[in-house]
Amino acid sequence: MKAINPTHQDAPRPSPRGLGPTASPAEAADAAIAEHAALVDAAEPFLSVPPRPTFLRSFVYAGRGLWHALRTQRNMRVHFAAAILALALGVVLRISAVEFAIVFVAIAGVLVAEMFNTVTEALADLATQDYHRLARVAKDVAAGAVLLSAILAVVIALFVYLPHLWPLLLHLFRH
Repeated sequence: MKAINPTHQDAPRPSPRGLGPTASPAEAADAAIAEHAALVDAAEPFLSVPPRPTFLRSFVYAGRGLWHALRTQRNMRVHFAAAILALALGVVLRISAVEFAIVFVAIAGVLVAEMFNTVTEALADLATQDYHRLARVAKDVAAGAVLLSAILAVVIALFVYLPHLWPLLLHLFRH
């Protein structure tokens, strides 16, 4: 915006396109509203909110998010593979239903933490491509949450699997 020259304070102000400096304030306001509406209409494909997803469609979006995390995040694949191994070990050791439930909660905690870590990294990268201390803090804290949940999952695995493995280990090392 140009600075106002004090010697030309009474100069006519620019008016919306198509109106001269003699247009009334009401005509200028109507023209400005029409111009704004035309700009909004032109930008509508970029500004429009998609229709609200149906209940079933939201599952498709959630599946896409899960698939994206599995496809793009190495650590998510590592955690997922560990989860498959933990479940297979549970089947082999014939752990109880309650023990399976506890293992499932531990697995879900790690996978959910990893997905929130992915979200945090994506949002920090979206906010700034440059190094920023707060972006680093956000990413580090999210990664720390994943680490903490993974440590808790290992502790839970020890409590669940060790009582089943202990007799087998004693049997193997006695011979």
